[in-house]
Amino acid sequence: MTIRQLSVFIENKTGHLNQILAVLARNNININALTVADSSDYGLIRMLVSDPEKAAEALRSENFSVRIHEVLSIEMDAAPGSMSRIIDLFTAECIAIEYVYAFSFGSKSILVIRTDNREKAIEVILANNLKPIHESDLKAIV
Repeated sequence: MTIRQLSVFIENKTGHLNQILAVLARNNININALTVADSSDYGLIRMLVSDPEKAAEALRSENFSVRIHEVLSIEMDAAPGSMSRIIDLFTAECIAIEYVYAFSFGSKSILVIRTDNREKAIEVILANNLKPIHESDLKAIV
């Protein structure tokens, strides 16, 4: 029900993002989704990749600070209001969203969520018949 996501902490300087992308390319790692949160000095890159362990090892060997986190991923309709309806389900159960991002993959729209209570969030997903996306699903789409 969860997907392993890479989080890479970098200085906010020209070329640093591309250094990370180059390391992944050299190691034949596909990026399924990527988002960057930044401040004036630092950035946090979050990404779903084809092989999280291999990607983390490759990036660490190049002295990047990398963590692997488990996040929830849900298929959603590609229609206005779909994300709002899903987030409403978590809000109704007093589950805080730490961060969220979405991406399209083929004909699918996928929502990635990190909450303050993963176990309760999984209960909400199951109780509302939402379709979870697993790492194997992303590998099958590639």
